[in-house]
Formats: sequence, C-alpha cells, structure tokens
Amino acid sequence: MGADTGRRVAAEFFGTFWLVFGGCGAAVLAAAFPALGIGFLGVAFAFGLTVLTMAYAVGHVSGGHFNPAVTIGLWAAGRCANHHVVPYIVAQVIAAIAAAAVLWFIASGHAGWVPGGFAANGYGDLSPGKYSLASCFVCEVVMTFFFLFIIIGTTSKGAAAGFAGIPIGLALTLIHLVSIPVTNTSVNPARSTGPALFAGGEYVGQLWLFWVAPILGAVIAGLLSRWLHEQP
Repeated sequence: MGADTGRRVAAEFFGTFWLVFGGCGAAVLAAAFPALGIGFLGVAFAFGLTVLTMAYAVGHVSGGHFNPAVTIGLWAAGRCANHHVVPYIVAQVIAAIAAAAVLWFIASGHAGWVPGGFAANGYGDLSPGKYSLASCFVCEVVMTFFFLFIIIGTTSKGAAAGFAGIPIGLALTLIHLVSIPVTNTSVNPARSTGPALFAGGEYVGQLWLFWVAPILGAVIAGLLSRWLHEQP
C-alpha cells in the first residue's frame, strides 16, 4: 500500500469511526438519560454533525466517503477510482466495528445499562415503528439515492466550492429525521454492521437489507448523475 493510499484509508477509518461513535453514541448514551430529551432531533443532528465535521477535517484527503454505499455510488458515477473501492470499504467496516466496541465499553460502565438494540437497524419487529420489510427496503433505497444525489451534485463542477460539507451534513440530518422511525436509519452499511454485531441475534440476520438497499440506491444515483452532471 502506497503512502497516498495509506493516508486515504486512514482518513476513511477516522471519518467512519467518528460517524458511528458520534451518531450511535448520541442514541445509546443519551437513551440512558431520558431527561436529556434529545430525541430523534438530537440523534439526527448528531449524525449530520459527524459528517459535516469530518468532511472538513479529512474530506480533502480521501474524499470523505465514510460509507461503503457512498464509495460504490461515487464509483458508479465515475468519481472514485477502482483501486480505492475495496480498501475504502474495508477501512469503513473495521472503523464502524471499532467505534461500536468503544461505545459498548463506555455505555456498559453505567450501572444497570441494558443494551437493547444498541442503535442497530431493523425491519418488521426490529423496526422502531414496526414497518414492514418492503417499507424499510424502499425507504433505505430512496434515502440513500438522495444522499448520493446531493453528495454528487454539491461536489460537481459548477457547485459552490468549499461548501459541500454543509448540505451533505444537513442532508444526513434530514434523512434521519424522516427515517429513524422506519429503520432507525442506515443509508450506510458500515454504520449498520458495527452496532448489529454487538446487538447480535436477529439484528445480524437483518443486516443484508442494510447492505443491499443502500448500495442499490447509491448505484442508481451514481449512474443517473453521470448523465445529469455530464460536462458539455
């Protein structure tokens, strides 16, 4: 692995770690203290802020994907080199698992803590609002599609330079506000994998949806964006 690739992979690791630790941490740790009252709004902003902050911290190093679906969607759009795809995804998944492990360690230090779903994603009985598999699948496809649509559009030639992190972070916030009741919001296979491995059981069994649906939505957005943002 060359020095440039190593820096890129490290940037993806730290960015994804922060996303999972910050976003899921807001849900897991704040849930232990309901009086804090951050609710869906607080968790949604936590996820958005993780992407916003890391987009500016390391986005210039790796592109700031922090998400296997984003990497694959940008590859489909012709915006990510072939040789970056696998290293990025490996780093993202490892980072998500590491972040979930640290979060578990911290949360378990609270007397009487019960992990429950540990901020994992789910459908059917594991959906926060008990939404069906079909509803959850469509929700994840549509949400990830628009997430990639916004990412590609705000980083395309002609978009305001230097400001992409703001609409991208706000887009992730909005996505969570809409879809937390449906799937607990994934749009990110790595983010889903880390918590699911610690929640265990059925959450692991449902992980397939949170890989397939986000990647499908991302690829559709990437292919459409090839046409939409084609330079004359």
